[in-house]
Amino acid sequence: MQRPLGAQISHMLKARGVDVIFGIPGVHNQEMYRGIEEAGITHVLARHEGGAAFMADGYARATGSPGVCYVITGPGLTNAMTALGQSYSDSVPVLAISSCLADVSARFGQLHQMKDQRAAAETVCDWSEEARSPEGAYRLIERAFTEFACARPRPKHVQVPIPLLEGLADPAPAPGPRPRMPRAPDADLEAVLRAVLGAEKPLFIFGGGARGAADAIPALLEMTGAASFTTYAGRGLVPEGTALSFGSYLARPDSDAVLAEADLVIVAGSELAEVDLWRDMPDLPGQMVRIDLDPQVLATARAGDLAVCADAGAFLSAMRIAIPARAEDRTPRWSADRVADTRQRWAAEVAAERPGIPEVCAALKAVLPEGTMIYSDMTTFAYAAKELWDMARPGHWHHPTGFGTLGYALPAAIGGAVARKGLPTLAIAGDYGFQYTVQELAVAVELGLPLPILLWDNGKLGEIEASMIRAQIAPNAVDVRNPDFCALARAYGAHAAAPEDLAGVQASVTEALQANGPTVIHVPTDIALR
Repeated sequence: MQRPLGAQISHMLKARGVDVIFGIPGVHNQEMYRGIEEAGITHVLARHEGGAAFMADGYARATGSPGVCYVITGPGLTNAMTALGQSYSDSVPVLAISSCLADVSARFGQLHQMKDQRAAAETVCDWSEEARSPEGAYRLIERAFTEFACARPRPKHVQVPIPLLEGLADPAPAPGPRPRMPRAPDADLEAVLRAVLGAEKPLFIFGGGARGAADAIPALLEMTGAASFTTYAGRGLVPEGTALSFGSYLARPDSDAVLAEADLVIVAGSELAEVDLWRDMPDLPGQMVRIDLDPQVLATARAGDLAVCADAGAFLSAMRIAIPARAEDRTPRWSADRVADTRQRWAAEVAAERPGIPEVCAALKAVLPEGTMIYSDMTTFAYAAKELWDMARPGHWHHPTGFGTLGYALPAAIGGAVARKGLPTLAIAGDYGFQYTVQELAVAVELGLPLPILLWDNGKLGEIEASMIRAQIAPNAVDVRNPDFCALARAYGAHAAAPEDLAGVQASVTEALQANGPTVIHVPTDIALR
């Protein structure tokens, strides 16, 4: 049965498992909305296209399935580009579908006209393509879902000319087969096993790309006698209390000394980028193994290192299966006492750098239900918590690590809460970043989401002020006049709380998780010192 192409696209997405689309309708993309209800897809109306794309990102991180957003031509797409850039840097599968003008070369002054909309989106996406026919649109969408299944997950953008969306089209083809992630050759597995079992002091670094091996990693560490770090994205892969775990303290400068002690470092599913280390990668004396899907990451391997192109989770799981057949009892050469002392020293450094935050972390951790998913913004609280807070499971704390955009936490947490109905979700934002996307509070109110939003308020751009002082720059333009956040929350129809001590914070979070809508919990930065 022929329908307008916009309606056919919605049916195509539903057939590929899409249940929710985040977006904003407009005159240029309204045909995309013709088929949403008929296809059985829920649409979440954002208040800004950037919020829609952040919500799609948060949904994807919560589910592991692609998040989808609909945006209009021109400013709709450019508004979404910041969020798409965040998804690119953090390897999140998001599909943005936009309308576009049919002719921008011979016609001028059209509504929402850009010089090259497709090329603009390509700067923050894995790729950006324009469909010139219904078949082309279907092929591009199928390509996106195929790549989400078998390559490093990153956002894609498909734009469709308005007349094409309005025209009749045959239905999209049925979903094709989904290939699996690349599997390393047996020779690569053998080489890595020899290296690991031949090492005296092996050390693993687990990144977010290793989440598929969550069940295998504890046994793998025990079998090999290896120590470990996790990146911020890999937190939760190594169970809390593991004796030889150095935690997520890679950004501590003297972690270089620990890495240098290892005669073999296995990096699984991580770029070890600047935002993981906050310094250049040290030139380690021992051999390294790099396990990653991305050839660009593997190209950084040194002569003599081992580079394995594979899904890190599947490869580590294969190691876990293969090792018992050949491993003898291994007495770890790492000292558990020294590991514990080192972690304690690093935790003390964080507490000295950011007083009061460890106490708030402990208070929150004590009352949050098991399985709570946390979305944080670029804020001082999150910077400390990413080091201090051991996660009980992977993929449950999401942070705008790579692109580092403000305004992430609230809309991404809304996307996560939509994805995990009935399960606890917490947003953490600073007073400045919260105001980037505060309008999305209306979405959480409309949806009745029981979402606590911990608002960490220091009344300034605290991290920027500290950085300027270190650089001997007068800290100009860092003090801000904030609104009455509780009154602002109530104006949107949300709940609000202003606890006066840590017990009050705990009570406010507990109540917010049972509320009939979102709750802004205003927390001054000195609350632990009161």
